[in-house]
Amino acid sequence: MTPRVPHAGAMRLLDRVIEHDAESILCAAVSHREAGNPLRRDGMLPAVCGVEYALQAMAAHGALTGDGAAQPPGYLASLRGVSLEVSRLDDVAEELRVEARALSRAARGFVYAFRVTAGGVPLLSGQAAIIIPENP
Repeated sequence: MTPRVPHAGAMRLLDRVIEHDAESILCAAVSHREAGNPLRRDGMLPAVCGVEYALQAMAAHGALTGDGAAQPPGYLASLRGVSLEVSRLDDVAEELRVEARALSRAARGFVYAFRVTAGGVPLLSGQAAIIIPENP
């Protein structure tokens, strides 16, 4: 995983970037199975937490395709069309595959479509808009 993202320690959920190009990224993660995952609540990891995995893939994509500077922290402005195919992620045995594809990118924000799968099975998908503040 690239160190140029605004996530650190246990909140760095992705394990590695599998591939990326100018428009998309594919990452892998196994942290969904860890008891110490910081997003767990009441002993489980709800599927909606997969959105954070996708947001981190977007940050990694920004860092890898930007001007070489670290990806600055951003704020989630909106989620659209989120579809949860499962209720939780912690009971998924396979590694997560987290895909994000840029739909629109500007200096202070971007929109990505995302999809999280495991073993070829869709777990969740949707679209996210991120705003990067002028003075983080």
